[in-house]
Amino acid sequence: MSEQKRADVLERVYGATTQQDLEKAYDDWAEQYDSDLFKFGYLFPSVAAGYVARHVPPNAKLVDAGAGTGLMGRILVAMDYPDITAFDLSQGMLDVASRTGAYTRLDRQVLGEPLKYETDEFDACVCVGTFTEGHAPTSGYDEIARIVKPGGYFIVTIREDVYLGSGFKDKEQEMEKAGTMKLIDRSQQFRPFTEAEPNIVGHVYVYQFAK
Repeated sequence: MSEQKRADVLERVYGATTQQDLEKAYDDWAEQYDSDLFKFGYLFPSVAAGYVARHVPPNAKLVDAGAGTGLMGRILVAMDYPDITAFDLSQGMLDVASRTGAYTRLDRQVLGEPLKYETDEFDACVCVGTFTEGHAPTSGYDEIARIVKPGGYFIVTIREDVYLGSGFKDKEQEMEKAGTMKLIDRSQQFRPFTEAEPNIVGHVYVYQFAK
């Protein structure tokens, strides 16, 4: 992928000003998404998977929030997690994810809006690349806290600039102060795109909801 094409793709995604624009950008990108991210050297899914394995038992019922084309689901199935629900705002992305065979259920839903899952339905939530610039708001944490069981886990990737500058650190502290969840593990800082965006770094965060 040329530098210009890479810049154009990322500009459409991170520069979207409405949910409709963001959905359209991902719908249009869906068929090329996986190959482009591989060329970017995308590490968030593989690093997040290590933290899922560290904290979440294999018989757990998982939800992949903002699942995209199912990159995370394919890794988790290979790690022997057989019960994974996926949701995403882009139907085009979900159509690609459905072809992976990784998920027991796929739904078009939007983080930051009420989710149509039962309270305490899941043992853990994994969310890779969705809480980022111009994407899901911090209020999405509240619905995740509702649908994950007490004592369950929330494994999420966040860029350092977004964590500090877009309210996610504040949201973490607010929920910890309220006794809703606590930070129990965090990766070292690393570059999520080894072949692109050299100035971007991020972490995997692991939260546990109150028992």
